[in-house]
Amino acid sequence: MYQPYGIIPPIITPFDEQGRVNRQALADMSGFLIERGMHGLFPFGTTGEFYAVGDEEYMDALRIVRQAAEGRTDRKGRPIQLIAGCSAITTRQVTHLTKLVEQVGGYDAVSVLTPMFVSQTQEELYRFYRTVADSTSLPVIMYNNKPKTNVTIEPATAARIARDCPNVVGVKDSTGDMTNCAEYIRLTRDIRERFSVMMGRDTLIYAGLHYGCSGAVASCANVAPRLVADIFDKFEDGDWQGALDAQFALAPLRLASTALGTFPEVIKEGLELQGVAVGKCLAPIQPLTDENREKLRGILADMGLAEA
Repeated sequence: MYQPYGIIPPIITPFDEQGRVNRQALADMSGFLIERGMHGLFPFGTTGEFYAVGDEEYMDALRIVRQAAEGRTDRKGRPIQLIAGCSAITTRQVTHLTKLVEQVGGYDAVSVLTPMFVSQTQEELYRFYRTVADSTSLPVIMYNNKPKTNVTIEPATAARIARDCPNVVGVKDSTGDMTNCAEYIRLTRDIRERFSVMMGRDTLIYAGLHYGCSGAVASCANVAPRLVADIFDKFEDGDWQGALDAQFALAPLRLASTALGTFPEVIKEGLELQGVAVGKCLAPIQPLTDENREKLRGILADMGLAEA
């Protein structure tokens, strides 16, 4: 069964001035990322403003990304991976989304965030993921983002789900807690051939790879895809110093992504400053202030991604 690996960006969703998905910009963005070394694409993650679209736009966007990736490979000739975000508050809505992904076809897996707003117990999370896994033939990747949801999949719960649900193939850990990530890896190391841990905090990709993560879902890879790909590619090639250098070079951008504006506006404006037209986030998220936009420009200039 499918196992996620490498750098897979949670691709931004471009919107036009009417707040609709900009189909051409999404196709162009998908190609931009593949050409710059990404190992996969992940539409409708948190960075992709998954909460902002209805079923029709959701399916249309999934098709656009799939078409952009068809026949494309990474540097080692591996097909570009496709993961669809399926996140909502209720179990029935998540299972509805997985059925839409099945209808679209061509996706390797679905990523399922812990339900937001509702503060579930660990037993409720277990039942949630088990129900979702039982409802689909697609591989499922659990997504833990406690800073956004205030809900966490405890390591023991993740390991229990992994053992009881054969098509739950991994977990993305966006907690920023390296101990939590290490526990995911430690408690599932005996089933590593079928269960992967993906780092979800961009500043910890290098550390995660050393611990045993199979890769990362990295929001800043939208803005600096080649640099983020270097962290994984150089690590995979045994160039640990080169991988660490790339990780350190990425850090200022990741720190700015939440310090300068409401996430993921910094990601979108970082692309706009490079001449990649993706529009703004939907309201209530506001554009960066002029001062913070200039700070972002300076960070990108230091990284060689924009003119000062």
